[in-house]
Amino acid sequence: MGLDDYVNTFGSYCKRQYGERIKKLTIDAEFTCPNRDGTLGLGGCTFCNVASFNAQQGQILSIPVQLADGKVRAHSQDQCANKSRPAPVSSSKYIAYFQAYTSTYDEFNRLKQKYDLAVEDKHVVGLHIGTRPDCVPDEVLDLLVEYQQSGLDVWLELGLQTSNNHTLKKINRGHQLAEYRQTVIAARSRGIKVCTHLILGLPGETTTDYLNSLKTVLGIGVDGIKLHPLHIVEGSTMAKQWHYKPMPLLTLNEYASAAAMLIRHTPEHIIYHRVTAYAKKPMLLAPDWCAFRWDGLVAIVDELREYGGQGSALNGAYKTA
Repeated sequence: MGLDDYVNTFGSYCKRQYGERIKKLTIDAEFTCPNRDGTLGLGGCTFCNVASFNAQQGQILSIPVQLADGKVRAHSQDQCANKSRPAPVSSSKYIAYFQAYTSTYDEFNRLKQKYDLAVEDKHVVGLHIGTRPDCVPDEVLDLLVEYQQSGLDVWLELGLQTSNNHTLKKINRGHQLAEYRQTVIAARSRGIKVCTHLILGLPGETTTDYLNSLKTVLGIGVDGIKLHPLHIVEGSTMAKQWHYKPMPLLTLNEYASAAAMLIRHTPEHIIYHRVTAYAKKPMLLAPDWCAFRWDGLVAIVDELREYGGQGSALNGAYKTA
């Protein structure tokens, strides 16, 4: 049994919507961030180096070329995953995912031009925009509504990371919970689906903080969630600290236990877009288990199998660890 048996995953959502899983094609549209360009600060969030998750870093290609390359990679990955079986029929549908840095942080006409280049691809059926909660003006939300009304599946992905204002300041986010709340309410009032990113293992936080963040996000209203383990990557402020004095990080078992706990406390209608993450060495410094794509997923599934799946803690039908 896999994750879909215990969690309302984004893959399952796509199957319900389109009859198949849909591949995300990540796009680097050369955005920056107000926390890097001096508007709010310099150096970015203490954990951040986008190169750890962006394959295009260092070689920015045009948006149509990035989409074309992404389709080739997606097809190759399908073939590799099915070596012992006939090659699957490649999906004819894709999601354009503006992932790198703050993908709403630009002059409006330039933003629209970039989004238009992505959605002009006839195979793109969805548009996902990753951004900060303090960089989403009303005119951008109204633009996303237009894309949604054209038939695209639109998601606004907001990097909150934690609802703890003290931690947000410590990691140099440059915003607090209030900005997140305001943006979520504005987006969802327009019918735009919101996916919130949370990081487990931030300095000083415990499982109590993780659960408080989840409850806060659910209380404000949300449609999807992404969970990430804190990992140290080269180029980040945390990496500089790590080289001087390594900080304690979650072990694989600790992360899996915490992630599974949050999943059990999440209503079944919420869609989990991701429950873990990984980075490649040598960019990844620690923890070592984050270098392996499937280890975190397998450990989380084991926890869910043992103690109960999504929503089970809300009706008492689960075991305590």
